[in-house]
Amino acid sequence: MSDDLNQNPEQIARDKIDEMLRQAGWVVQSKSTIDLSAGKGVALRETNTVSGSADYMLFVDRKPVGVIEAKKEEEGHRLLMVEEQSVRYAKELIKIGAFTLDNEKPFVYESTGTVTRFTDYRDPKPRGRTVFSFHKPETIAGWLKKGKSLRERLLSIPLLDETGLRPAQIVAINNLETSFKNNRPKALIQMATGAGKTFTAATFIYRLLKHADAKRVLFLVDTKNLGEQAEQEFMTFQPTDDNRKFTELYNVQRLSSSYIASDSQVCISTIQRLYAILKGEELDESAELDNPNESSWMQKRMKTNTPVPVEYTEKVPIEQFDFIVIDEAHRSIYNLWKQVLDYFDAFLIGLTATPDKRTFGFFNENVVSQYTYEESVTDGVNVPYDVYTIETEISQNGETVKAGWFVDRRDKLTRKKRWQQEDEDTAYKRNDLDKKVVNPSQIRNIIKEYKKALRTTIYPNRLDENGDYEVPKTLVFAKTDSHADDIIKIIREEFNEGNDFCKKVTYKIDEDPKSVLNRFRNSYYPRIAVTVDMIATGTDVKPLEVLLFMRDVKSINYFEQMKGRGTRTINSDSLQLVSKTAKTKTHFVIVDAVGATKSKKTDSRPLERKPTIPMKDLLGAVTMGIADEDLFLSLANRLIRLEKQITEKEKDKLLEFSGGKNLKQITKELITAFDQDAIDEKAQQEIDKIPKVNRTPALEQEAKQKAQEALILEAGKTFNGELNEYLDNVRKQHEQIIDSINLDTVTKSEWETTTVDKAQQIVTDFSDYLEANKDEIKALSIFYNQPYKRRDITFKMIKEVMEKLRLEKPLLAPDYVWDAFSQLEEVKSKQPKDELTALVSLIRRVCGIDSELKAFDKTIDENFKNWMFKQNAGQHNRFTPEQVAWLRMIKDHVISSYHIELDDLDYTPFDAKGGKGKMYQLFGAGMHTIIEELNTELVA
Repeated sequence: MSDDLNQNPEQIARDKIDEMLRQAGWVVQSKSTIDLSAGKGVALRETNTVSGSADYMLFVDRKPVGVIEAKKEEEGHRLLMVEEQSVRYAKELIKIGAFTLDNEKPFVYESTGTVTRFTDYRDPKPRGRTVFSFHKPETIAGWLKKGKSLRERLLSIPLLDETGLRPAQIVAINNLETSFKNNRPKALIQMATGAGKTFTAATFIYRLLKHADAKRVLFLVDTKNLGEQAEQEFMTFQPTDDNRKFTELYNVQRLSSSYIASDSQVCISTIQRLYAILKGEELDESAELDNPNESSWMQKRMKTNTPVPVEYTEKVPIEQFDFIVIDEAHRSIYNLWKQVLDYFDAFLIGLTATPDKRTFGFFNENVVSQYTYEESVTDGVNVPYDVYTIETEISQNGETVKAGWFVDRRDKLTRKKRWQQEDEDTAYKRNDLDKKVVNPSQIRNIIKEYKKALRTTIYPNRLDENGDYEVPKTLVFAKTDSHADDIIKIIREEFNEGNDFCKKVTYKIDEDPKSVLNRFRNSYYPRIAVTVDMIATGTDVKPLEVLLFMRDVKSINYFEQMKGRGTRTINSDSLQLVSKTAKTKTHFVIVDAVGATKSKKTDSRPLERKPTIPMKDLLGAVTMGIADEDLFLSLANRLIRLEKQITEKEKDKLLEFSGGKNLKQITKELITAFDQDAIDEKAQQEIDKIPKVNRTPALEQEAKQKAQEALILEAGKTFNGELNEYLDNVRKQHEQIIDSINLDTVTKSEWETTTVDKAQQIVTDFSDYLEANKDEIKALSIFYNQPYKRRDITFKMIKEVMEKLRLEKPLLAPDYVWDAFSQLEEVKSKQPKDELTALVSLIRRVCGIDSELKAFDKTIDENFKNWMFKQNAGQHNRFTPEQVAWLRMIKDHVISSYHIELDDLDYTPFDAKGGKGKMYQLFGAGMHTIIEELNTELVA
């Protein structure tokens, strides 16, 4: 490339365009050296048309296919104005001497070499768009072979088959496809956690591949965990119009290296890996474990607007993907990472449950579907939650470890303890707990109170056939890895259970976290899982009934995602496979032991949590291949300080993770990467190899650039997941004080006020619903208006009430309404196992037949005893034992069916005992009176 100093702006722009074309695989030629057979694609400069000269005429397979109109960089603002000129050249005949050449030239670009616009004039209502670079000749050849453009093919997508889809999913897919047909480049689907975002995505991706002949779709995530989950969704997805699975029809590739298979039709990747691929670097998988937007180094770069240098990558052209689906699109897509998305010429579709203002802005406010958590609960897609609060004295106010006390101090990394006498007071506040100071009594009191509240208040009806209490599936959110360990030990002790009962689910455990997670999801044990990092987002554990918060969260989005772990619905049979005493999952409970539900939440994480960047974030940024002088020098400075602090034993251990490099060597490499003298010295070695006659300033500059890239690569490749974790842990305060002297006490253990208010609202809604339908539904009409006819209510009638309730008010499930009553009044009776029986019990309470809520089966039992007592009064033992057994069978039948007919005696269980004939033998003509009496008396 020529020296920019000696060129005018037009020539600088042409040189940039030439280079961009070459990178994209075009052979750039002048008319004097024309050879249209020199390559698949030829870009011919200054080609004459009838009305003027096109700056570049594009030929593919020797045929003209497009035009580039070049402008100097200062005229970038005029690119839209020159569209008319460029399309005129595209439509006109090409003049070559006395001859003219005619051909369709639909692919039109306007470019300054810095900004490039592109229009495909085969599109319906052709609309220009900004692209990162030019498309490859092979791509254009493929487009021409297909005939219709992608945007035209989108117009003929057939109507959606709605079988198996929820209403919100149908709306999302239909509106999204309308957005595609309107050529909107970005679209956002807001869908509550648990409402099936990934299933929705699999459905519309299948339709794009099948009906719009899309070449390749990228499913973009920001953590490895989400990528694995998406892969599972595609593997199990089966379209309604084919009996094969998605992965039998299309190739799905989850990227674990920089290799993108040419035959993959769906690629799943983290945004970190995609960035590394565009930089031509490999990425350590440890960089994919955390959401990159959580890094305060990244946040700082956003604040200072330092761009991430993404350059054209020949292996991954801009047209690599037709569509990019961005999962959890409220994170990791702005500022730094936005450039990764800007690189590709693709439609962008965002999926999120919790968008913020930035999310709406990024997607041009094109929200094709909004389906909130509240709507999903109303529709019965998700379950609602209640909040139970546990507070302790030390959790709220902290304590003091006094000078002179003998206490344990524990090494955070090795967990090794040593005993020492404190020489000064150490006061600790609530925020210091489980970081600077661990108070086992504080953890123990929360766990003891949780165990007690479960049995008495939260889920009291969970006794198995042996009378033992079954703990509902519980997920505990812990602050740190050591905090999780402390919680697990205390849970096992307080619940008097073994190792299988409570497990840690985190990336750092020795046991395979996926295996533990699968057991938690699908098996009886563990009953309780404790996590720090792994299943806050994007992991489906449907049988979860309790979330125990022992860490606070300040981000509203993160908190909503954590809550989302409990919202999933599950059918009763599946739930009972892992929780035998659970009937149905009508709601879940947040047990808040740290004030997480009350603490102030922000829309997104602050740009900087502290003036200094945590070392973990510096290490992560270097591992991801970010080459930034500030970053390298900041990290070098930290490592210089660390080298003075750590022990010889720790220095030796570090060599295992660093490939044998000590801290001094690692630090030197970081500094050298941006030391101009070192760069010049390394570059000079390469320059000396070039004959002096061939040396130019451009070549020397190029050698310096390559020298620095080599030094940066050498310094950066030392860092990996294991080394980073070791450096991060070894630099932290080595020890925690274990305060086993200050004992804690529970100060509050109750349903949150809002939960009580909600319970009142549920009871009111249920009562209003019955009142509103009392004239429409036969059973309700009898309960309200004709109580003397209660004897005529049948199982079928109650079933009708239940089905109408499920359809119209899924939130008012009998089990949930029963729990609401339990929070408002003393309910002595255990909840019936049968949902229909619970419904009858609730109807009787609301109608005023019963003054307190009690199980209807118990009411029938009591009424039967009273009736028998009256029968025997004055006629000692009026019935024989055989008659009593028969009467008990009738009573049991009324408990399950609410009513008995004479014909019922011909069916189970009566037929096995002789049926109608036997009853006539036992009771004679009085059998009719007895049946009528029992129908009336038992349901009184």
